[in-house]
Amino acid sequence: MDLVFILNSLALGVGLAMDAFSVSLANGLHEPTMPKKRMLGIAAVYAVFQYAMPIIGWVLIKTVEELFSAFHKLVPWIALLLLLYIGGKMLLEGLRERKNGAEAAEDRPPLGLRLLIVQGIATSIDALSVGFTLEEYSFWKANAAALMIGGVTFLICLGGILIGRKAGTKLSWGASVLGGLILIAIGIEIFLTR
Repeated sequence: MDLVFILNSLALGVGLAMDAFSVSLANGLHEPTMPKKRMLGIAAVYAVFQYAMPIIGWVLIKTVEELFSAFHKLVPWIALLLLLYIGGKMLLEGLRERKNGAEAAEDRPPLGLRLLIVQGIATSIDALSVGFTLEEYSFWKANAAALMIGGVTFLICLGGILIGRKAGTKLSWGASVLGGLILIAIGIEIFLTR
């Protein structure tokens, strides 16, 4: 592997991780007392999806390119709907907290695995398209690029969670509202720009 390949893969990882960073920030806002083990787990979920999606895209472009081109047009819609759902749910929880009296951050239920998987899919669906651009790579080279993308995503998401936790402690119920609005904005941004 040459230096240009490594730099391109790392830069691609940074670009792809921005949506996951924002969602990580929202998760940190929602759960400011999140333990370190959970933070690592959440960052790992996003990293796994950011790794897997380019590989899936690479396999699809190598095997069923014609069938997948029709699905490619649905990607922005899928991301929009998933993030509107998740963001709307967080927004409503925050508003409910405000109406019923802000509950302590320790009393907020942690985000469940199912919701994290949905977030992982929603934030990495654009990485599927990246797999199409890796068509000329061998499987091992595509895998190396995807591993770098996943590694960068892990570090960036961990940073997002840490920032969100810090701010979430100070914002109380407004953290869930802000997190929900961030997710909704990301969904709209993905829909409008892709």
